[in-house]
Amino acid sequence: MENSIIKTQEISLVEEKFLDKRVQRRSFLKYAGAGAAGIALVAAGCKRSDHSSLMDEMPAAGVSFGMGDVGILNYAYALEQLEAAFYTQVINSKFGGMTATETALLTDIRDHEIAHREFFKAAITAAGATPIGNLEVNFSTIDFGNRASVLGTAKAFEDLGVAAYDGVGYLLKTDAYLVLAGKIVSVEARHAAYIRELLEVNSFLGDQVDAYSVNVSKTPLEVLAIAGTYIKTKIDPSSLPTS
Repeated sequence: MENSIIKTQEISLVEEKFLDKRVQRRSFLKYAGAGAAGIALVAAGCKRSDHSSLMDEMPAAGVSFGMGDVGILNYAYALEQLEAAFYTQVINSKFGGMTATETALLTDIRDHEIAHREFFKAAITAAGATPIGNLEVNFSTIDFGNRASVLGTAKAFEDLGVAAYDGVGYLLKTDAYLVLAGKIVSVEARHAAYIRELLEVNSFLGDQVDAYSVNVSKTPLEVLAIAGTYIKTKIDPSSLPTS
Protein backbone atom coordinates (compact mmCIF):
# COMPACT_ATOMS: atom_id res chain seq x y z
CA MET A 1 0.00 0.00 0.00
CA GLU A 2 2.80 2.39 0.92
CA ASN A 3 4.65 1.67 -2.33
CA SER A 4 1.48 2.43 -4.28
CA ILE A 5 1.13 5.79 -2.56
CA ILE A 6 4.77 6.65 -3.24
CA LYS A 7 4.41 5.71 -6.92
CA THR A 8 1.31 7.90 -7.27
CA GLN A 9 3.14 10.81 -5.64
CA GLU A 10 6.08 10.38 -8.01
CA ILE A 11 3.77 10.39 -11.03
CA SER A 12 2.08 13.54 -9.74
CA LEU A 13 5.45 15.24 -9.39
CA VAL A 14 6.30 14.38 -12.98
CA GLU A 15 2.98 15.77 -14.17
CA GLU A 16 3.47 18.96 -12.14
CA LYS A 17 6.90 19.43 -13.70
CA PHE A 18 5.27 19.68 -17.10
CA LEU A 19 2.19 21.58 -16.01
CA ASP A 20 4.41 24.30 -14.58
CA LYS A 21 5.72 25.09 -18.08
CA ARG A 22 3.76 27.01 -20.67
CA VAL A 23 3.04 26.55 -24.34
CA GLN A 24 1.09 29.05 -26.40
CA ARG A 25 -1.99 27.27 -27.72
CA ARG A 26 -3.50 30.08 -29.85
CA SER A 27 -6.75 29.27 -31.60
CA PHE A 28 -6.33 25.47 -31.75
CA LEU A 29 -7.65 24.74 -28.28
CA LYS A 30 -10.45 27.24 -28.74
CA TYR A 31 -11.43 25.49 -31.98
CA ALA A 32 -11.14 22.05 -30.44
CA GLY A 33 -13.27 23.06 -27.46
CA ALA A 34 -10.84 21.40 -25.08
CA GLY A 35 -11.83 21.72 -21.44
CA ALA A 36 -9.29 22.07 -18.65
CA ALA A 37 -9.49 18.40 -17.72
CA GLY A 38 -8.85 17.28 -21.26
CA ILE A 39 -5.86 19.50 -22.00
CA ALA A 40 -4.20 19.81 -18.59
CA LEU A 41 -1.35 17.54 -19.56
CA VAL A 42 -0.56 19.15 -22.88
CA ALA A 43 0.03 22.59 -21.46
CA ALA A 44 3.27 20.71 -21.08
CA GLY A 45 6.99 21.28 -21.30
CA CYS A 46 7.24 22.34 -24.92
CA LYS A 47 10.19 24.68 -24.65
CA ARG A 48 11.00 25.97 -28.12
CA SER A 49 14.47 24.50 -27.77
CA ASP A 50 12.91 21.02 -27.61
CA HIS A 51 12.12 20.99 -31.32
CA SER A 52 15.33 19.33 -32.46
CA SER A 53 15.13 16.08 -34.38
CA LEU A 54 15.02 12.79 -32.54
CA MET A 55 18.07 11.88 -34.61
CA ASP A 56 20.27 14.25 -32.58
CA GLU A 57 20.91 11.33 -30.23
CA MET A 58 22.03 7.78 -30.96
CA PRO A 59 18.97 5.81 -32.12
CA ALA A 60 18.02 2.58 -30.42
CA ALA A 61 19.57 -0.46 -32.10
CA GLY A 62 16.60 -2.72 -31.43
CA VAL A 63 14.36 -2.45 -28.43
CA SER A 64 12.06 -4.33 -26.09
CA PHE A 65 9.38 -2.29 -24.38
CA GLY A 66 9.58 -4.22 -21.15
CA MET A 67 6.79 -5.73 -19.07
CA GLY A 68 3.71 -4.52 -17.22
CA ASP A 69 2.84 -0.84 -16.95
CA VAL A 70 6.37 0.21 -17.87
CA GLY A 71 6.09 -1.76 -21.10
CA ILE A 72 2.89 0.07 -21.99
CA LEU A 73 4.48 3.42 -21.14
CA ASN A 74 7.43 2.62 -23.40
CA TYR A 75 5.02 1.58 -26.16
CA ALA A 76 3.24 4.94 -25.87
CA TYR A 77 6.62 6.68 -25.73
CA ALA A 78 7.61 5.04 -29.02
CA LEU A 79 4.43 6.23 -30.74
CA GLU A 80 4.84 9.75 -29.39
CA GLN A 81 8.42 9.79 -30.68
CA LEU A 82 7.09 8.98 -34.14
CA GLU A 83 4.42 11.67 -34.05
CA ALA A 84 6.76 14.31 -32.63
CA ALA A 85 9.32 13.59 -35.35
CA PHE A 86 6.65 13.77 -38.05
CA TYR A 87 5.18 17.11 -36.98
CA THR A 88 8.63 18.58 -36.42
CA GLN A 89 9.43 17.82 -40.06
CA VAL A 90 6.04 19.14 -41.16
CA ILE A 91 6.79 22.53 -39.61
CA ASN A 92 10.41 22.55 -40.74
CA SER A 93 9.40 21.75 -44.34
CA LYS A 94 6.02 23.53 -44.67
CA PHE A 95 4.05 22.25 -47.63
CA GLY A 96 3.25 24.60 -50.49
CA GLY A 97 0.45 27.02 -49.73
CA MET A 98 0.40 26.34 -45.98
CA THR A 99 -1.67 29.17 -44.53
CA ALA A 100 -0.81 31.12 -41.39
CA THR A 101 -3.70 29.41 -39.61
CA GLU A 102 -2.54 25.95 -40.68
CA THR A 103 1.01 26.79 -39.61
CA ALA A 104 -0.16 27.91 -36.17
CA LEU A 105 -2.38 24.88 -35.65
CA LEU A 106 0.15 22.32 -36.88
CA THR A 107 2.75 24.00 -34.68
CA ASP A 108 0.41 23.53 -31.72
CA ILE A 109 0.04 19.85 -32.54
CA ARG A 110 3.81 19.50 -32.85
CA ASP A 111 4.21 21.07 -29.42
CA HIS A 112 1.62 18.74 -27.94
CA GLU A 113 3.34 15.66 -29.36
CA ILE A 114 6.72 16.80 -28.06
CA ALA A 115 5.11 17.34 -24.65
CA HIS A 116 3.64 13.84 -24.74
CA ARG A 117 6.99 12.36 -25.77
CA GLU A 118 8.90 14.09 -23.00
CA PHE A 119 6.22 13.31 -20.44
CA PHE A 120 6.38 9.57 -21.07
CA LYS A 121 10.16 9.63 -20.95
CA ALA A 122 10.05 11.38 -17.57
CA ALA A 123 7.26 9.14 -16.24
CA ILE A 124 9.20 5.98 -17.10
CA THR A 125 12.28 7.37 -15.37
CA ALA A 126 10.21 8.35 -12.33
CA ALA A 127 8.98 4.75 -12.14
CA GLY A 128 12.59 3.63 -11.73
CA ALA A 129 12.73 2.12 -15.22
CA THR A 130 14.71 2.90 -18.36
CA PRO A 131 13.00 4.53 -21.35
CA ILE A 132 13.68 3.01 -24.75
CA GLY A 133 16.22 4.86 -26.88
CA ASN A 134 15.45 7.31 -29.64
CA LEU A 135 13.86 5.55 -32.59
CA GLU A 136 15.19 5.98 -36.11
CA VAL A 137 12.36 7.11 -38.36
CA ASN A 138 11.94 6.91 -42.12
CA PHE A 139 9.54 9.34 -43.76
CA SER A 140 10.82 8.83 -47.30
CA THR A 141 7.36 7.87 -48.59
CA ILE A 142 5.85 11.18 -47.44
CA ASP A 143 5.95 14.23 -49.70
CA PHE A 144 6.33 17.00 -47.12
CA GLY A 145 5.91 19.63 -49.83
CA ASN A 146 2.42 18.38 -50.66
CA ARG A 147 -0.57 19.34 -48.52
CA ALA A 148 -2.60 16.21 -49.27
CA SER A 149 0.35 13.94 -48.48
CA VAL A 150 1.10 15.67 -45.19
CA LEU A 151 -2.48 15.93 -43.95
CA GLY A 152 -3.31 12.42 -45.12
CA THR A 153 -0.38 11.06 -43.13
CA ALA A 154 -1.27 13.24 -40.14
CA LYS A 155 -4.81 11.84 -40.21
CA ALA A 156 -3.46 8.29 -40.32
CA PHE A 157 -1.07 8.93 -37.41
CA GLU A 158 -3.71 10.58 -35.21
CA ASP A 159 -6.31 7.89 -35.88
CA LEU A 160 -3.69 5.24 -35.18
CA GLY A 161 -2.67 6.95 -31.95
CA VAL A 162 -6.23 7.01 -30.63
CA ALA A 163 -6.75 3.36 -31.56
CA ALA A 164 -3.44 2.46 -29.92
CA TYR A 165 -4.30 4.07 -26.58
CA ASP A 166 -7.77 2.54 -26.65
CA GLY A 167 -6.20 -0.85 -27.31
CA VAL A 168 -3.98 -0.91 -24.21
CA GLY A 169 -5.56 1.42 -21.66
CA TYR A 170 -7.46 -1.38 -19.96
CA LEU A 171 -4.18 -3.23 -19.36
CA LEU A 172 -2.74 -0.52 -17.10
CA LYS A 173 -2.70 -1.54 -13.45
CA THR A 174 -1.74 1.83 -11.95
CA ASP A 175 -4.70 4.20 -11.70
CA ALA A 176 -2.54 7.30 -12.08
CA TYR A 177 -1.16 6.04 -15.38
CA LEU A 178 -4.67 5.30 -16.64
CA VAL A 179 -5.85 8.82 -15.78
CA LEU A 180 -2.92 10.40 -17.59
CA ALA A 181 -3.32 8.14 -20.62
CA GLY A 182 -6.96 9.22 -20.73
CA LYS A 183 -5.95 12.86 -20.82
CA ILE A 184 -3.49 12.27 -23.62
CA VAL A 185 -5.82 10.18 -25.79
CA SER A 186 -8.47 12.91 -25.51
CA VAL A 187 -5.97 15.36 -27.00
CA GLU A 188 -4.99 12.90 -29.74
CA ALA A 189 -8.69 12.56 -30.60
CA ARG A 190 -8.99 16.34 -30.92
CA HIS A 191 -5.96 16.35 -33.20
CA ALA A 192 -7.60 13.66 -35.34
CA ALA A 193 -10.86 15.60 -35.54
CA TYR A 194 -9.14 18.81 -36.57
CA ILE A 195 -6.97 17.16 -39.23
CA ARG A 196 -10.11 15.58 -40.68
CA GLU A 197 -11.75 19.00 -40.74
CA LEU A 198 -8.77 20.43 -42.64
CA LEU A 199 -9.10 17.67 -45.21
CA GLU A 200 -12.88 17.88 -45.54
CA VAL A 201 -15.31 20.16 -43.71
CA ASN A 202 -17.71 18.36 -41.35
CA SER A 203 -15.77 15.10 -41.55
CA PHE A 204 -14.38 15.32 -38.01
CA LEU A 205 -15.82 11.96 -36.92
CA GLY A 206 -15.24 9.73 -39.93
CA ASP A 207 -14.87 5.99 -39.41
CA GLN A 208 -13.06 6.07 -36.08
CA VAL A 209 -16.07 4.76 -34.17
CA ASP A 210 -17.82 1.45 -34.61
CA ALA A 211 -21.53 0.72 -34.99
CA TYR A 212 -21.97 1.23 -31.24
CA SER A 213 -20.27 4.67 -31.28
CA VAL A 214 -17.23 3.23 -29.51
CA ASN A 215 -13.75 4.26 -30.63
CA VAL A 216 -11.97 1.75 -32.82
CA SER A 217 -9.11 0.10 -30.91
CA LYS A 218 -6.02 -1.75 -32.12
CA THR A 219 -3.61 -4.13 -30.43
CA PRO A 220 0.11 -3.26 -30.27
CA LEU A 221 0.81 -5.79 -33.04
CA GLU A 222 -1.79 -4.16 -35.28
CA VAL A 223 -0.50 -0.68 -34.49
CA LEU A 224 3.16 -1.54 -35.02
CA ALA A 225 2.39 -3.25 -38.31
CA ILE A 226 1.26 0.17 -39.54
CA ALA A 227 3.64 2.45 -37.62
CA GLY A 228 6.54 0.18 -38.51
CA THR A 229 6.35 1.50 -42.05
CA TYR A 230 7.93 4.68 -40.70
CA ILE A 231 10.23 3.22 -38.02
CA LYS A 232 13.58 1.76 -39.05
CA THR A 233 14.53 0.66 -35.53
CA LYS A 234 13.73 -2.98 -34.85
CA ILE A 235 11.09 -3.32 -32.12
CA ASP A 236 10.14 -6.39 -30.12
CA PRO A 237 6.69 -5.97 -28.50
CA SER A 238 6.46 -9.57 -27.26
CA SER A 239 6.94 -8.62 -23.59
CA LEU A 240 3.88 -6.36 -23.47
CA PRO A 241 1.00 -7.54 -21.27
CA THR A 242 -2.05 -9.00 -22.96
CA SER A 243 -4.38 -9.27 -19.99
